[in-house]
Amino acid sequence: MQAVGGIAIRDDHLLLVRRGHAPSRGRWSLPGGRVEPGETAEHALVRELAEETGLAVEAGAFVGEVMRRGSDGTVYRIRDFLVTVIGGTEAPGDDAADIAWAALPELAGYRLSAGLLEALRSWGVC
Repeated sequence: MQAVGGIAIRDDHLLLVRRGHAPSRGRWSLPGGRVEPGETAEHALVRELAEETGLAVEAGAFVGEVMRRGSDGTVYRIRDFLVTVIGGTEAPGDDAADIAWAALPELAGYRLSAGLLEALRSWGVC
């Protein structure tokens, strides 16, 4: 299953959402979600960020990719991209229970989705 995630950084803070549903329910993660049939990764990224955070974003450079198994056994190929916030009003929506701008040096103190911190470090994000 194809999915995307957005890496938005503002003033050394990373945009995170607290997942409201599986996979990773209750954990902090990058906003994002599934790529719908016929949709480009960039279009899915813009749509998912708007749905989960209320923010309008512009898709930027591809940063990295991870493979994750969902609770139902589905394997997700998640492609993460830099994004730039260009508007909107922050508000958790869709399957996001909350939104936070986390200071990059404090990410280890968040209950993050499995493997997120390691991936971000390996990509040089934090």
